[in-house]
Amino acid sequence: MINRTLLNKITQRLGGGKAIIVVGPRPVGKTTLIRKILENKEYLFLDGDDAAIRNILSNPNTEEIKQIIGNYTYVFIDEAQRIENIGLTLKIITDQFKNVQLLVSGSSAFDLGNRINEPLTGRKWEYQLYPISWSEFETNTGYLKALQQLEMRIIYGMYPDVITHVGDEVEILKNLVNSYLYKDILAFSKIRKPEVLEKLLKALAFQIGSEVSYNELSKIVGVDKNTINKYIEILIQGYVIYKLPAFSRNLRNEIKFNQKIYFYDTGVRNMIIGNFNIFENRNDIGALWENFLVTERLKALNYKSSLAKSYFWRTKQQQEIDYVEVNADTITGYEFKWNPKAKTKIHKKFIETYSSEIIPINKSNFRDFIG
Repeated sequence: MINRTLLNKITQRLGGGKAIIVVGPRPVGKTTLIRKILENKEYLFLDGDDAAIRNILSNPNTEEIKQIIGNYTYVFIDEAQRIENIGLTLKIITDQFKNVQLLVSGSSAFDLGNRINEPLTGRKWEYQLYPISWSEFETNTGYLKALQQLEMRIIYGMYPDVITHVGDEVEILKNLVNSYLYKDILAFSKIRKPEVLEKLLKALAFQIGSEVSYNELSKIVGVDKNTINKYIEILIQGYVIYKLPAFSRNLRNEIKFNQKIYFYDTGVRNMIIGNFNIFENRNDIGALWENFLVTERLKALNYKSSLAKSYFWRTKQQQEIDYVEVNADTITGYEFKWNPKAKTKIHKKFIETYSSEIIPINKSNFRDFIG
């Protein structure tokens, strides 16, 4: 097992009187993580993929829950998003069984967030688990070996099974995309046109690092803008993609409402377009590098519980900064170049307006940015 950053963080929360919720895409290791946290403890495991368990937990009363839990002081409910009325069940356990530490995992934000947020207000600690972060990978693998695999990790991504099964990366990613993207997401979201989802994913995969136009996407995919918006929101809730908004405060000519869309994993992105060529044979290295860096930065900020906000910046005159981070009153710009010798543009207007600096990030110094 690759040790996860959240392990110690969650362990410290045990016995605090609140439910612990771990969400994220499957299969990033949520079940493995919680089992590791509970490995020296006796606990009750309830699998939301099991129809009998779903039936029992869908609408139980306090007495029934008491019978289910018995003498256990640790209860782990896995794949909780599959259980009807799960929020109310979790609320009863948290409120009525003070000696019970409840741990819950969910592979989808489609329903789980809506079902638990209101019932568990003030009663939960919630954590997002992503594919393996670079910091986790380097800690487990070692500095030199990790660095030697940088290109491979950008091409095949950071899913645990992909990292630990060298030589089977394409087959694992193929199964992941077919089962998770085209089965789970279709099932949970009740999308009636899977071919539209497939076309949209391919269009987004070819546009990473670029601003996304819903009008353009609607023409490419052949559906209206509202459908594009709906499907993109579903893919965001399913932890497949995420948005990076435009940064704008003071300059009249700044782009204000546009956004970029990135994939949570570059291996999934490359599987969608069917391209696992080595770097020397690719024409999308810049876009892949940018997606990789922004995603790894997102993981690092999240695991550190940082309040920093992430953006990109562009003017109507096409001046652009790849990534802008706002942390309290500090605004910092970052330019991404794979080649350390590549020149970085200096946008004086941005620097002067926001009392900022622009830091070039390349393959020789990227560890400080995503560590």
